[in-house]
Amino acid sequence: MHTVAVLALDSVVPFDLATPMEVFHRTRLADGRAGYRVLVCAATPTVTTGAFSITVPWGLDVLADADTVVVPGVSDPAAATPTAVLDALRAAAANGARIASICGGAFTLAATGLLDGRRATTHWLATDQLAARHPRIQVDPNVLYVDNGQFLTSAGAAAGLDLCLHLIRRDHGAAVAADTARLSVMPLERAGGQAQFITHEPPAPEGAPLEPLLAWMRDNARCQLTLADIARHAGMSTRTLNRRFRDQTGTTPLRWLHWVRVHQAQHLLETTALPVDRVATQVGFGSTAAFRDRFKRITGTSPQAYRRSFRSG
Repeated sequence: MHTVAVLALDSVVPFDLATPMEVFHRTRLADGRAGYRVLVCAATPTVTTGAFSITVPWGLDVLADADTVVVPGVSDPAAATPTAVLDALRAAAANGARIASICGGAFTLAATGLLDGRRATTHWLATDQLAARHPRIQVDPNVLYVDNGQFLTSAGAAAGLDLCLHLIRRDHGAAVAADTARLSVMPLERAGGQAQFITHEPPAPEGAPLEPLLAWMRDNARCQLTLADIARHAGMSTRTLNRRFRDQTGTTPLRWLHWVRVHQAQHLLETTALPVDRVATQVGFGSTAAFRDRFKRITGTSPQAYRRSFRSG
């Protein structure tokens, strides 16, 4: 039977720990047999989660015989991981174990060096931190999970469910994965990536000189503004405007304007029943097609899918 070892580090995030335990434990094959043997292991007999403590029945030695190792996140992803844990993960990888991290667990996996030169993800709030701490990793902030074959990483919270269901589908096929998804009250596949869950505020300037212009652009985002219009309002040439905009925001005036429009569109999709074409017009896009294209580029999903996920009431 396929053995899944779930690694419980001190200050483990309870949700990250419980997700693989529950999902793999509930997996049943077509003949009713269990799909996995699930073992929770740790470097110490007792592990704290912050709110409570748990007694862990298995030590790090079970990693040596595991087919899959799952690494949940901890409350402080920047905290140092014990050397014994890193060595055990490296040894498991050398033995051919598949290793998957959930949310901030990517930091633990990254500390082993096993993700160097590979694409990976983590919770969108921590992707910049992961990239800064481990520059050899290609961090993708927009996806729910990344599958490199032997090494997998997932984004935050519920994305751990997406990753576990993906592993089940790899191991036992779509039918078993779909059955497990139904038991988890979870779609087998979710539309879009984690970019749809990010609040897409446009880049803010480091200094104050452009702030009056940015406020004017926000207030007039629904108008068909051109680069010449913006430069004229700022009282400078388009070339100077582009240079100062890049210096202070890291992007171009029109790209910044697109961010503003998409952010306003997110609010309308969440709070109103306006048709998508009306939303596109209200926030300043010249056509519904252009709106859909830009919205998907920034959020990673379509306006309709975004509304289904986030509209209140």
